[in-house]
Amino acid sequence: MKSFEEALRRLKDENIRVTPQRKAILEFLAYSNEHPTAEMIYKAIEDKFPGMSVATVYNNLKLFTKIGFIKEMNYGDASSRFDFFTEPHYHVICERCGQIADFHYPGLEDVEMAASKLTDYKVSSHRLEVYGLCPKCQAEIKELM
Repeated sequence: MKSFEEALRRLKDENIRVTPQRKAILEFLAYSNEHPTAEMIYKAIEDKFPGMSVATVYNNLKLFTKIGFIKEMNYGDASSRFDFFTEPHYHVICERCGQIADFHYPGLEDVEMAASKLTDYKVSSHRLEVYGLCPKCQAEIKELM
């Protein structure tokens, strides 16, 4: 797993200027467990950078995605979410509030090989999503009953 410091080093190694805004966006992603949207990132750091626009956040997210620092996650109509952890892993998504949690499950790497053998497709990737209610929403629903 890469760290925030490793990501900063890679930016410098690739001659990408490390602006204060870029550093703040990357830092927020690195230490967030929320798989934030661009809007969430903007709201979290806008006080530190009063002149910054939402476009600055989007442009940096596009750059970070392009160079492989983060993964963009699209789920239907909802805004894209961004994940700093780019190693293979899976997500469980709350159907009520949209929170996303990471989980690892051994053996699922074989899914691509099986799909390829069964269909003759040349498989390039896969994505597993599990849906349910997060602990917070479960507790809120229990309180309402």
